Amino acid sequence: MPSDANASTLAPSENPGGSPSTEPESATSSRAHGASSSSSSSDADLRELEAGLDRLQSSATDRQPSAWKRITRSVVPPIVVVLLAIAAWQLYIVIANPRPDLSPGPVDVFLALQDAARSGRLLEAIATSLGRGLLGFLIAIAVGTPIGLLLAEVAWIRRAVGPIISGLQVLPSVAWVPAAIIWFGLTDATVYFVVLMGAIPSIVNGLVSGIQHVPPQLRRAGRVLGASGFSLARHVVLPAALPGYLAGLRQGWAFSWRSLMAAEIIAFGGTIGFGLGSMLQQGRDLADLASVLGTIIVILAIGVLLELALFAPIERGVLRRRGLAGAGA
Repeated sequence: MPSDANASTLAPSENPGGSPSTEPESATSSRAHGASSSSSSSDADLRELEAGLDRLQSSATDRQPSAWKRITRSVVPPIVVVLLAIAAWQLYIVIANPRPDLSPGPVDVFLALQDAARSGRLLEAIATSLGRGLLGFLIAIAVGTPIGLLLAEVAWIRRAVGPIISGLQVLPSVAWVPAAIIWFGLTDATVYFVVLMGAIPSIVNGLVSGIQHVPPQLRRAGRVLGASGFSLARHVVLPAALPGYLAGLRQGWAFSWRSLMAAEIIAFGGTIGFGLGSMLQQGRDLADLASVLGTIIVILAIGVLLELALFAPIERGVLRRRGLAGAGA
């Protein structure tokens, strides 16, 4: 009869006295295995959430342009503008025929740069300034990123320190040069100090702004999946704040390069190496306007090349993965 079958099925799970039986060993081991795998499952969910941020609002049907087309779109327009500017410059020299010492032409500037390259001063200045700028920028990232995270996550620290950081960003970097010379003398430490004071506030504010614009739903989703503290910041907050952080890095590099030139122009001599700012100051002392204009062009060219080769591709890639830029961008 069915009732007897049911009774015989339930019998092994009960003691003769009617008390519940001890839980089977297989069930206990299954629960232990489930508890041990819960953390790995949570990490996998967080990795999926982090990857999903890159696909947020993006369309799977977007047609991405080829690498060559992207490079062409980025490089050709600035080159065309530069060539047109040089042509207009040369046309002015031919028509107006101004004094060469006050208005040197493109040929005069090219010859001045050629002389500097032959003497080795140009390559030395480029290597010195570029090395200082990149090293100072990397130090600024290492210092500014933790500060930005702290200000973004701790409200009372942000209220206390945030206005000071914004004020330092507005303060011209050249204002730090006299104090840095007094503190460190005519050494490379003076230059690095000015570079850091110019770059760190921009990096901090960029990261804080990016984190503040992270949708609260993403934070809640991360907490539901078991993320907290550093895990939440790594897998959820930082990926979502990446566009704002990259904008801060971009601006930080611009400020560091500008601060570097200001420091090299003023802090000249001593044990400070010969950089582009020093070369600019040397041309002014010799009243060599062709050399001055040539050095300015080199400084501008380095800034443009780094922008086109480093920051612009990274930013376009991040925005495209976020669905914030068109496929043709």
